[in-house]
Amino acid sequence: MTELLTAAQMRAVERAAIESGQVTGLELMERAGRGVVEAVFEEWPELAKAPHRAVVLCGPGNNGGDGFVVARLLKEWGWEVEVFLYGDAGKLPPDARVNYERWGGDVRPIPVTGTPHDPWESDLIVDALFGTGLTRGIEEGLGSLLPEWDHRFEPDFPKIVAIDMPSGLCSDSGKVLEGDGLWADLTVSFHTDKVGHHLARGPFTCGKLVVADIGLKRSKRELQTTPFYWKRKRLADMRPAELVGRPYSLGKTDSFGRQTHKFSHGHALVLTGGSGRTGAARLAARGALRIGAGLVTLGVPPSAQQEVACQITALMLRRVADADGLAEVLEDRRVKALCLGPGLGVERARELVPVALGASGGEVPGRARDGGCVLDADALAAIAGEPETFFGMLHERCVLTPHGGEFARLFPDIAEKLDAEPVKGPAYSKVDATREAAERAGCVVLFKGPDTVIAAPDGRCSVNSAQYDRAAPWLATAGAGDVLAGFITGLLARGFAPMQAAETAAWLHVECARTFGPGLIAEDLPEELPRVFRELCAS
Repeated sequence: MTELLTAAQMRAVERAAIESGQVTGLELMERAGRGVVEAVFEEWPELAKAPHRAVVLCGPGNNGGDGFVVARLLKEWGWEVEVFLYGDAGKLPPDARVNYERWGGDVRPIPVTGTPHDPWESDLIVDALFGTGLTRGIEEGLGSLLPEWDHRFEPDFPKIVAIDMPSGLCSDSGKVLEGDGLWADLTVSFHTDKVGHHLARGPFTCGKLVVADIGLKRSKRELQTTPFYWKRKRLADMRPAELVGRPYSLGKTDSFGRQTHKFSHGHALVLTGGSGRTGAARLAARGALRIGAGLVTLGVPPSAQQEVACQITALMLRRVADADGLAEVLEDRRVKALCLGPGLGVERARELVPVALGASGGEVPGRARDGGCVLDADALAAIAGEPETFFGMLHERCVLTPHGGEFARLFPDIAEKLDAEPVKGPAYSKVDATREAAERAGCVVLFKGPDTVIAAPDGRCSVNSAQYDRAAPWLATAGAGDVLAGFITGLLARGFAPMQAAETAAWLHVECARTFGPGLIAEDLPEELPRVFRELCAS
């Protein structure tokens, strides 16, 4: 896992390191500048061969100080370097002022009306204007400093690198603050990723993201200067024991390696819609089975029994005509997790969701239960249609899995805040919205997207970023969300806590898409899990 820091948290980490005597601000600035130059040369090896020409745009804070270091290092490498400053050199922070003086060359002002020169004449443009410290939109005119995005494939187009964040981008939300923002081919950040690198417009404007090590030690106390920090998972950082949790392993064995029976790995129940509407639930059920549930049963209305029976083998079938039928099935205490929504139909969902929530919460049919409940698709539509009826039924063992449209219908006031154009930073982010929704619903909320955000009612939050090196655009295919719901259900059946189940399922969902590659359809996702598990065990 990688901690995603806010701007305030990053400042706290740097401040703690400086106050402890671990490093000076000047040393950090020098390391940052060197990290940028090294990243540029690694990304574009041809630029390591002098002479080339660079334009460095420096801002009025410490980000500008990093820019002066980059300018000096490139000049020492033999480059022709032009430096522009936005603001008054006499008002630079102390460390940035020192590096301004160390640069020693000409520094020209950046006019806010029009560009300072023709950037097409450069091989490299360095955006060191604002970085993570931006709290308001950049002034009109600064947004035109870079060439137009539409011209980026022309042969003489310069390479563009941003230090920390492309200017204009909020580092806590990934939103472009009021006005125009800049963009980059390469963004070099320091110590660790920031939240805004992975949310909203962040990946689009950052280009490729590289994190340079500037020698800071990690301190949990400093990371927790704000209530929560966020995580994203990487394949290299995941171990099989972490992935599957305890007492379960990847195989059909207990924590001591002994063979066990199917019910010890959990029984999941996935409810289907009527005839002609069972495909989504079958996808979810297959996902639950592949991810490790020992037994998965499809709860089918009478009109679809023959249809489903002709389509399944390893999956079980149980007739569930109505609410009474579901209550009868749930008397079996071996059912550990339910999935409602994929292809269920809104009317059928309205009838069955109260029974499912009561049973998984311990009220109906009158027995204590430790199972979980995943609500997706039509089940979410049913809740959104009667929020006053359903919201009070939700409990901490539930997981809601809305996409953007469903989220807006479930939490219209929260979605309105999220969609509002930000004027100042830190802007209201998808992380903020998901945490607020989880607190209101009283359960885990998984807000889908390439920047999937997962939050628990107590404020724990993680980001599953399917961007940069983890991008899998072919995951945008019909039925993929149904499989994700099934993955979560299967993990809940195996005994995972709801937050852990949602995080792990989302991560595996992306890994399956990445290992399969282009041409993916939803049916391929469950069948790719064995390969992903094998790679995890081998790593």
